[in-house]
Amino acid sequence: MTETKITENLKNSDDGKGILITGTAIQQISNLIKNQVDKKALRVGVRSGGCSGMSYTMDFIGEEEINSDDKIYDYSLSEDVAFKVVCDPKSLLYIYGMQLDFSTELIGGGFNFTNPNASQTCGCGSSFAV
Repeated sequence: MTETKITENLKNSDDGKGILITGTAIQQISNLIKNQVDKKALRVGVRSGGCSGMSYTMDFIGEEEINSDDKIYDYSLSEDVAFKVVCDPKSLLYIYGMQLDFSTELIGGGFNFTNPNASQTCGCGSSFAV
């Protein structure tokens, strides 16, 4: 009996990842990270502010900026397309299970956050309330 490996388009919390990232978003992040000199990971988190009370943050960081209590997730579509996503424990409480997608539409394009923990989101989609 042989085992067949199925490639998934969406990485989710069922595979041990608390942040779901679509294949389109993985490809876009990989393209952006290639242009970073010493920054090989994406930090995702939340901070106070925005129209709904909390806003999402995303920034490329270097390995030396990863803290010992950060949660680290590995994402890849292939050997050439791979990166780490880093999230601090406090932010992860608010965004665990969040889906990160990327749209190429002229209106509403860019990274889109779908957070199952949010009780309210703003029209721009970059802030939320719990």
